Amino acid sequence: MALTEAVVREALKKVKFPGLSRDIVSFGFVRGVRVDGGSVEVEIVMTTANQSAGEAVERDARTALEALPGVTSVKLDCKVQAPQAPQAATPPRTALPGVRYKVAVASGKGGVGKSTVAANLALALLREGAAVGLLDADIYGPSQQMMMGCTDKPRVSPEEKILPVDGNGVKVMSLGFLMDPDQPVIWRGPMVMKALQQFIEDVEWGTLDYLIVDLPPGTGDAQLTMTQQVPLDGAVIVTTPQDVALIDARKGLAMFQKVNVPVLGVIENMSAFVCPHCGNRSEIFKHGGGRRTAEQLGVPFLGDIPIDPEIVVGGDVGTPIVVSHPDSAAAEAFRALAIAVRRQIERA
Repeated sequence: MALTEAVVREALKKVKFPGLSRDIVSFGFVRGVRVDGGSVEVEIVMTTANQSAGEAVERDARTALEALPGVTSVKLDCKVQAPQAPQAATPPRTALPGVRYKVAVASGKGGVGKSTVAANLALALLREGAAVGLLDADIYGPSQQMMMGCTDKPRVSPEEKILPVDGNGVKVMSLGFLMDPDQPVIWRGPMVMKALQQFIEDVEWGTLDYLIVDLPPGTGDAQLTMTQQVPLDGAVIVTTPQDVALIDARKGLAMFQKVNVPVLGVIENMSAFVCPHCGNRSEIFKHGGGRRTAEQLGVPFLGDIPIDPEIVVGGDVGTPIVVSHPDSAAAEAFRALAIAVRRQIERA
């Protein structure tokens, strides 16, 4: 068998990179091969932080080549390059410079009343004297435009910024303003991230004390985009008392902890129903699970919200219960939540 470059390369395929099953040829480390009679010259350039790997590869390559029939001499030029340190990313533009506090309202699963809590929390903070905005980041199921009673469409300023719509005194922005309510949003991750980025960068929020961000349920692209694009000051986890909701609430809480967003606490929604006629209390979805979860995970328990049919009615007609029935037990619970959030975020 004649000694050729192909034969040399085939022999070098038997040389594995230390600790791996892949060979140095398939890695692309063999940069040059020269064969002159029985003389073989090979250039090997490896990129690795393991400096000792070079010695092992050179030894094994020499053994493999010297075993080839017809080889009289082997010259190896084996170099090891350290991996380049990743370049520092360009610092993002200051997001929402006029907003003092950015608070996410999140849940591990759908159906726990997260958007209702976000709307009433925003209005409760407004009643406490704060300037408040509400960003509906629930791309796949936007609802704040209806819950907050917004009938106008967003306008564009002379500076080509989108102007939020007023909803009961709160500045509201939602994809629901721009979409056909009967058409589903069938978007992949990059489109979701682009839409949220536009809500952050291209909306003229002005000067706000609080921007409440109503996140979609779960732990996906929208949540990661918000934590990457916006320096959130805290997150409120909404759950209901039953165990299946609490399992998902723990996942949502763990996500915020992993991305270094302070968890302001857990709020238990749909905690119990008090009959307006007889005063009897019915714990329809159990009770106390939110407090136990908060205690187990070492985060504050922000309170519980009772079941009240007026909460549903208010959300459907665009006047949440904090506005429509400000003296109700549910409205009082939302005001207590607002005070608890304010204390937690100012303490953080």
